[in-house]
Amino acid sequence: MKSDPQEKDGRRRRSASSRRRIVEAMLELVRAGQVTPSADDVAARAGVGRRTVFRLFSDMEGVYTEMQAIMRAHVAPVRAMPLAGDSPAQRLHALIDRRILFFEEVMHVTVAAGIHRHRSPQLQADHAAIQQELRSILLDVLGHDPAPDPATVEALDAILSIDMWRRLRLEQGQDAAAAGSLLHRMAAALFQGE
Repeated sequence: MKSDPQEKDGRRRRSASSRRRIVEAMLELVRAGQVTPSADDVAARAGVGRRTVFRLFSDMEGVYTEMQAIMRAHVAPVRAMPLAGDSPAQRLHALIDRRILFFEEVMHVTVAAGIHRHRSPQLQADHAAIQQELRSILLDVLGHDPAPDPATVEALDAILSIDMWRRLRLEQGQDAAAAGSLLHRMAAALFQGE
């Protein structure tokens, strides 16, 4: 018995819709601070059965991989913001403002993905690519004429990392404005000594 093409298309649309709802549910749970939601939690939030989660995703890594892809698309406008300024110092402060917006969007997802990264070659590759991109942007902002001191570059790379942002926001309890002010102060102190 041949299956009806319309029936197959309907199943594909329902599967795609369920996949999207599962990934969005995972994002919602992670943003709410639940860094390792269970498949049951995700299924309940998505309005699907637990079996559907595992039918559409072979493991939770697949959910995290798609979740990161959605987040990359979501923060694309922030990443595209121009870094205005006539001097490296001015562009550095523009970069900090842009990173604050970026980090606020991705912080909880980054924390959640970090928990699973050691088991996931895909999450490791995504993390390495993001770190390389952020470092490359920093180097462009600092300029090449004259080349900044390598120790200053390393210190700025550490200060302007998601790890520092996570520490300020989650471990030290700073609100976004206070944490942003601290980043600006640390970067200015370091860059002035340059």
